[in-house]
Amino acid sequence: MAAARGEFSSRFGFIMAAAGSAVGLGNIWGFPTQAASNGGAAFLLVYLILAFTLAYPALMAELIIGRHAHSNAVNALKLISPGATTRRIGATTGIIGFIMASLILSFYAIVAGWMIAHCLGSLADIFGIESASRWLIDFGFTRNITFMLLFIALTVGIISEGVQQGIERWSARLMPMLLVTLLLLVVYVLTLDGAIDGLKVYLLPDFERAMSPALIINALGSAFFSLSLGVGTMLVYGSYINDSENLPVVGGLVTLVDISIAVMAGFLVLPAMYVALHNGVEIFTATGELISEDTLIFTVLPELFNTMGIAGTVVSFTFFFLMSIAALTSSISMLEVPVAYTIEEHGVSRKRSVIVNGVAIAVDSTIIMINFEQLFGFVVALTTRYSQPLLGFMFCIYAGWIWQRDKVLQEVRKGCPDVENYLFWKIWPSYVRYVCPVIILAIFAQTVFG
Repeated sequence: MAAARGEFSSRFGFIMAAAGSAVGLGNIWGFPTQAASNGGAAFLLVYLILAFTLAYPALMAELIIGRHAHSNAVNALKLISPGATTRRIGATTGIIGFIMASLILSFYAIVAGWMIAHCLGSLADIFGIESASRWLIDFGFTRNITFMLLFIALTVGIISEGVQQGIERWSARLMPMLLVTLLLLVVYVLTLDGAIDGLKVYLLPDFERAMSPALIINALGSAFFSLSLGVGTMLVYGSYINDSENLPVVGGLVTLVDISIAVMAGFLVLPAMYVALHNGVEIFTATGELISEDTLIFTVLPELFNTMGIAGTVVSFTFFFLMSIAALTSSISMLEVPVAYTIEEHGVSRKRSVIVNGVAIAVDSTIIMINFEQLFGFVVALTTRYSQPLLGFMFCIYAGWIWQRDKVLQEVRKGCPDVENYLFWKIWPSYVRYVCPVIILAIFAQTVFG
């Protein structure tokens, strides 16, 4: 069954694909700005702790369920359910998951289109094509819809090739490219005047602030969301893992890669912010708060690049190229969620499923753009602030309470025969049963009620 629907051919391929799913705009855009707004190093310290105490156990829940079922989230949750009621709830959870993944991709494609347009705008500047550069950088409807469609077409093209030839092959190409690009940018930015001030903010913790409840909740949210948890992407990727793989190890490696890239992005964005401040670009509001994330990416950093002459144009191209790659590696996993469901539930071919779902998401994205003021923020809040934590809560409930513990152990033993002798099994079953649901609900409550 698993071979027929496709599998990752190697551990490296899975880690690159799963890390690519986890590493997105949230890591390179969201995490550093969250750190800057929440005490810098204090936030970083708490984030690192919580990433392994919350995100990793929740990730393992999705991977274990996915590999056991070798199926989409709907079938997977039904399969591990002992009764009719839990099967119905599981199916509903899976359906909501793929709907939310589709909606996330619908607004993600818009933002990713902006990144591609800015990347090409910088390239046009390098070649002195001013008219093209202005069109590419200005936020016009025609430009926005053109690059949204281009981004979705790129995602569709990769997914249509299948697990090994599409997802795995392109993740294995794009992720090393992302890492190299990020590293080059970090090295360059750290040579600029003002960068050291940003490093101090990032690396010197205020331990009193580290104990702030608001900071802890924000760090919890960042750790949870950074691994693409709660919409079934990791469950579906887990369903393509070979039974011989050691799940606790590969899950740990994915978590480590994701965290490392988020932390590395902090070494880029925070120093770049203070380089901008050094060059006369305002990064704080009148009340002393950091400006919003979208303003930072599309206004502050471009202003910084403009102060750097031709070098700034090259850096601008490289930065937005990095953001475009990060967006694409995440979009691949998001589209795979509804694609896997459509293939397995309705028996259609992969190419047909990809096209149908791609067109549907493009239509959703277009509707959001036409009604941008009313819908964009609403869809972002609905999916990431409300639905994602609740769905993550349900995955933990099914892994910890609904699925029988001895059957969970049997699944994990496939790749690690003596897992019960390791620290993972001594902690994880109780942790995912009691601790993770409580923490996730705390994130949700803080998000909803402040």
